[in-house]
Amino acid sequence: MNEYPTIEAIIGNTPVVALQRINPNSSNTILLKLEGQNPAGSVKDRPALNMIAQAERRGDIQPGDSLIEATSGNTGIALAMAAAIKGYTMHLIMPDNMSQERKSAMSAYGAVLHLVSKEEGMERARDLALEMQAQGKGKVLNQFGNDDNPAAHYSSTGPEIWQQTQGTVTHFVSSMGTTGTIMGISKYLKEQNSEVQIVGLQPAEGSSIPGIRRWPKEYLPTIFDESRVDQVMDINQEEAEITMRRLAKEEGIFCGVSSGGAVSAALRLSETLENAVIVAIICDRGDRYLSTGVFND
Repeated sequence: MNEYPTIEAIIGNTPVVALQRINPNSSNTILLKLEGQNPAGSVKDRPALNMIAQAERRGDIQPGDSLIEATSGNTGIALAMAAAIKGYTMHLIMPDNMSQERKSAMSAYGAVLHLVSKEEGMERARDLALEMQAQGKGKVLNQFGNDDNPAAHYSSTGPEIWQQTQGTVTHFVSSMGTTGTIMGISKYLKEQNSEVQIVGLQPAEGSSIPGIRRWPKEYLPTIFDESRVDQVMDINQEEAEITMRRLAKEEGIFCGVSSGGAVSAALRLSETLENAVIVAIICDRGDRYLSTGVFND
């Protein structure tokens, strides 16, 4: 009998594609890693499955248990999928201003949603997750402090980028939320070539970009190590949204706002560099933002 893959087997191995029209400097190559090609639609599929699989391996959880996580969206959808694959009840806590598509996708996978107000934000969501765990309602996976989050990118995303660029990558650009993506990829790429420049993005003061954060010091993810990021750039919300719309209209690449921010940063870098190979993470697809109106000029 033939052995066929299950859905978890197709997480990862996402393609990279080159920008064709909006690169300001033709001596540079800007490559976009299309993480929206993952089955639940984002880069978070990788750590979501790994956090659950590794907790199982250690005996921390067993199928049938309840899991809890605070999320701004993509991790929640990915965890809802991973929990469905593995047989867990998933409780997700998120601010109520996240897009309806995100909420609906989590529910479709069978997750139980708990909403906090926009004003309370992710800080309150994270606190509530710990309160629910203390009340015996499940186990918090804690993407913000769980080494299995960056480990997923160290073992998969980083090696893929190195192989896909044949070791020529000079700059890596990623939005920062939990910081798992940039931490894992930075560790791997720096081990291959310490000269690779790692550029992290945070929202400019007053900007609200789903999935990336400017954390208060007391909530800074404990998996974050600032020594692994060579440069931090502030991204303005309007700039990110304009670039996101340009990617759809001029490149045929349909992605979310934080991805627009990552490409905006890559374009800024390209203006100052020569003969560089810049890789940016396109962390999700644009269809989960349609109801917010961000694609309307």
